[in-house]
Amino acid sequence: MGRHIIKHEKKKKNNNGLALGIRCFLIMILLIIWQLIAGNNVKIAFYTSYPSEIFLDLLEFAKTGSIWKHIFTTVKEAYLGLLYGTVIGVGLGVLFSQFRIFGKIFVPIISVFQSIPQLTLAPLYILWFGLGLTSKVVLAGLMVFFNVFFSTYNAIKNIDQKLIESATLLGANKTQILWHIVIPSSMPWIMSGVKIGSNVCVVGAIIGEYIGASSGLGWMVTYASSFFQIKRVMACIFILMVIGLIVSWILEQIENYLLRWRNETNLNVKK
Repeated sequence: MGRHIIKHEKKKKNNNGLALGIRCFLIMILLIIWQLIAGNNVKIAFYTSYPSEIFLDLLEFAKTGSIWKHIFTTVKEAYLGLLYGTVIGVGLGVLFSQFRIFGKIFVPIISVFQSIPQLTLAPLYILWFGLGLTSKVVLAGLMVFFNVFFSTYNAIKNIDQKLIESATLLGANKTQILWHIVIPSSMPWIMSGVKIGSNVCVVGAIIGEYIGASSGLGWMVTYASSFFQIKRVMACIFILMVIGLIVSWILEQIENYLLRWRNETNLNVKK
């Protein structure tokens, strides 16, 4: 049995390594094609720049030192929003799913607010909370909240009732059932909501910076666009991609730890 587990883990690592290698190869091919096409076509280069020019601009951006200020501003706005949105979303999701009267009252109201595009409300957040950090965190946090709340609420509502009945028969109280049965069973869907939230929180922060800010990657994109500095715009987009990859990796490690009890399923049935 132990040998089988070790073999399975080794195969899984090999598959992960192969997938990473293929992924990197495809990205390199795309960058080479982009470099060749844009490097030999002035019109395309004007609208998209090209990898070598973007890389040099990143180095120049880093040498000035201002890059870290803009990165820190956007990361702080986005991931404070992710933190607050996740905590409030999970908390209210658990509360409304356990006290059904609250769910019947407030869930339709939250659904109505979710249907309103946050982009249209962004100027109001700037007006209410100012041009500083608060308005960006509110916008990012709300965008996260909706995803996490509905993931949590619907996951808990659809837990197999037999699990709760079995725990009750074994003498577990409501707190123990919530902590040991409800939350772990809902965690795959909660983490799914958080992972989506990790993407939309950056969108919220960038939108806020577009509308009104004095620093941040969104502000830099707006500033560079107004002077047709496409290489700087693409450099900022590249930085946002790297930040997103790092946060996605961190969340994946957290998810693997929290869901270490779960076996991955597939359609390959061994006979």
